Amino acid sequence: MDCMKTLLLNPPSYQDFDGGAGSRYQATREVWSFWYPTWLAYPAGMLEGARLLDAPPHGYDLARTVAEARQYEFVVIHTSTPSLRADLRTAEAIKSANPGCVIALVGGHPTARPEETLKLSEAIDIAARKEFDHSVVEVARGVRWSEIGGISYREGGEIHHNPERPALTAAELDKLPFVTEVYARDLDYLRYNSPYCQYPYVSLYTGRGCPARCTFCLWPQVTQGHRYRVRSPENVFEEVSTLKAKFPAMKELFFDDDTFTADPARARRIAQMLKPLGVTWSTNARANVDYETLKVLKDGGLRLFVVGYETGNAQILKNIKKGVSLERARKFTRDCHQLGILIHGTFILGLPGETRETIRESMKFAREMDCETIQVSLASPYPGTELFDYITANGFLAVDPLLDDAGYQKCTVSYPHLSADEIYHSVEKFYRSFYFRPRYIFKAVRKMVTSSSERKRLLKEGRQFLATMRHRRQAA
Repeated sequence: MDCMKTLLLNPPSYQDFDGGAGSRYQATREVWSFWYPTWLAYPAGMLEGARLLDAPPHGYDLARTVAEARQYEFVVIHTSTPSLRADLRTAEAIKSANPGCVIALVGGHPTARPEETLKLSEAIDIAARKEFDHSVVEVARGVRWSEIGGISYREGGEIHHNPERPALTAAELDKLPFVTEVYARDLDYLRYNSPYCQYPYVSLYTGRGCPARCTFCLWPQVTQGHRYRVRSPENVFEEVSTLKAKFPAMKELFFDDDTFTADPARARRIAQMLKPLGVTWSTNARANVDYETLKVLKDGGLRLFVVGYETGNAQILKNIKKGVSLERARKFTRDCHQLGILIHGTFILGLPGETRETIRESMKFAREMDCETIQVSLASPYPGTELFDYITANGFLAVDPLLDDAGYQKCTVSYPHLSADEIYHSVEKFYRSFYFRPRYIFKAVRKMVTSSSERKRLLKEGRQFLATMRHRRQAA
């Protein structure tokens, strides 16, 4: 079928900004980190002659990106709330150089605020909402815009909003192209890194949506929904079985589902099928997986979980509808330690109910969990989430936009009893409380003594981390 020559673009951004098409927390990272632009890879695999361009890790600045985009009739740009203004400048530069091309924005912000997105710049023709895979494919194939579900568009000086298109079913997910084929075709996998995965790594999704109701989480509330729709274990196995041939140096596979363990029986089945392949893998999980499932996953190649503990305060967990108690998290963590499953624990400062005391509780809880590594983020009220509604309704939004001019995350919330500045500076205190413990330092030194690769990695990441903390202090 004839179609428009299409460029799927993760646009150039701030130096070391990890806010691309696969990142949940858009901000400059403490250490080198780039996630795969997986969402863009699906339509890139469905359109003949399409190209996926991930500008940040591949060193494409604005000029080089615009030069590339001149060759295309249709450009699909993934954007986010923090990077929106910079991404609009990219779109305008592309439109100026290539006036005849159609430009669509996709991602959380165009979904939550399509009218605003289109009004911000005449360069934007379409805002494709929620799961945009088939919407942008239909645009490229020449379907009348008025007949394409899930898009908002400008026509004749007016903005139109078409009805939502149904979320993809499990059967439809199985029919999508393997994103790893697009990675191999268009990307250099050696340019991607996750601080908690073994380098080099490859990531993909085995399902979409998350049944959890966390008030701060963007994707389930805005783009993917709360129903966990999954690919069949056989379909996942088929893709994974090809990875070693495509990415011969790959040391780890990451399943980037919001909550891979939301369907324990299916998770166990996938692990059992992967075991003969000898693939090392990691994934996201809630801190409520039962011991027997953990055993099966570990036996099937699981190395590490990314776990959102968020806080060490029970009331804040209730405020954000986390659905996992501190005691359940403690048992899960003990089970993981016993089985040798590593944990990268994530925490958020500034959630509703935060005080100086709850921050201290979270620091203490993190030390108790004794994870392999941690990530400490600032509460980010993205449009379309319950957290955004709560923060704005109560006048707690401190600053706009979410980032400073260098891409570093600002603290955007401020409470009468706890200022944005105090929350911001607590991030470094949290990190120091965890990483500068004798227990952790001893563990790190032991790794460096026994492994030259670990020594190089830890020293490099340590320097990057300290430099980032220094920049945060100077920027405050």
